[in-house]
Amino acid sequence: MDIVKFANGILWGKLMTWLLLGTGIFYSIRLGLPQFRRFGHTFKVLFGSRKSETGGITSFQALCTGLAAQVGTGNIAGVATALASGGPGAVFWMWVTALLGMATIFGEAVLAQLFRVKNDDGTYRGGPAYYLEKGLGQRWMGILFAISIIVAMPFVFNAVQCNSIVAGIRGAFFPNTNGGNTELYLGIIVAAVTAAVIFGGLKRIAHVAEITVPFMAAIYIIIAIIVVVLNIHELPTIIADIFKSAFGAKQVAGGVLGHTVAKAFRYGMARGLFSNEAGMGSTPNAHATADVKHPARQGFIAMFGVFTDTIIICTVTASLILISGQLGSGKTGVELTQLSLKTTLGTWGPTFIAIALTFFAWTTILGNYYYGESNLMYLFPNAQKSSILLVYRIAVLGMIIFGAVSSVPFVWELADFFNGLMALLNLIGILLLSGIVVKVLKDYENQLKLHPNVEPVYRNPESK
Repeated sequence: MDIVKFANGILWGKLMTWLLLGTGIFYSIRLGLPQFRRFGHTFKVLFGSRKSETGGITSFQALCTGLAAQVGTGNIAGVATALASGGPGAVFWMWVTALLGMATIFGEAVLAQLFRVKNDDGTYRGGPAYYLEKGLGQRWMGILFAISIIVAMPFVFNAVQCNSIVAGIRGAFFPNTNGGNTELYLGIIVAAVTAAVIFGGLKRIAHVAEITVPFMAAIYIIIAIIVVVLNIHELPTIIADIFKSAFGAKQVAGGVLGHTVAKAFRYGMARGLFSNEAGMGSTPNAHATADVKHPARQGFIAMFGVFTDTIIICTVTASLILISGQLGSGKTGVELTQLSLKTTLGTWGPTFIAIALTFFAWTTILGNYYYGESNLMYLFPNAQKSSILLVYRIAVLGMIIFGAVSSVPFVWELADFFNGLMALLNLIGILLLSGIVVKVLKDYENQLKLHPNVEPVYRNPESK
């Protein structure tokens, strides 16, 4: 435990924060700020993303699969923790990480598209493991990445997500149950519903994500808009507090909560980076599956995913909390979000948050599962034809049930270590391969200049 904690202190200290932030700045400059220049074009691409070239996974389905893993408990509980620890100024720094991360994830999605491989059923798979080997020629890095993401996301982090689901459901619907097998039964239910989806393969996961993710996000955003409209007179003050707290012009409740510029920066950056996952190496696994004519097209779709996760959904949660006036209540995490909605909309607020948390966490389980499957296929290309994939699926379901009834600190520390390791490997890869991303974007934009009304088509020079 001491060794792993020491390693995590290095990985998740200043090293990883500045690497993720620095990569976002680097890509923003090198690509010419595509998140601003092409922001309108991103929506144009999004509106045409529900069709596939050959009947495979659509661009929109790939986006929803990525968002399924991006949008999770961090958007509800994590934002509340960031606000409680860093004050309103943390929201501003979340926005900064999202805007920079949009450039980073553009590069990840493009590379995932370029170096992917085709499955027997006509679908694609790819991600950092694939471009670390094929792009950099470093198979050992690909193997290490694949092992890291399999340990961290479908196993341990899915156990954490199930733990959150069970805690939320029990708190909302079974508050008076002490002991017993409530957690076990709930864990088995979550595992059973998950099994019904993952045994259907990538196409079923993508189809469920395409329906569930937009629906749950829309409901959550609508509720938040209602709260904002009902309290619209407070909005100018809240926005002013966010900017003042971010730059130290006003230290909100400084004597009580100790909010400072440094804390706003630290917690806002951390929450933003870990929520939208830009640079972490997870979402490229989803974006590699999209059947599109040009890799840059999926890059723009990936940028929209970061925008949705952090600029929209995280801001929605922050708005609920700041409007409620409960930031100084002493609560944190999901309890703060529940209390905030209870204050603004009534007693049904905590129940709604529990339901939203359940949907967010469950779709994260599906996304994380697929990330693991894609990397398992990298390690064992014939896994589908052997019992390896079946064993993997059963192990994932077992960890979901384990997460419902257990909490082992060492396991969580180990997951943080592997998560940090995969992010480090991915960042090295996308930085060294940035020149390729620049060429792909230039090719896309040159085609648009010549033929504005024709969708660009990528011609891989190596295929000639």
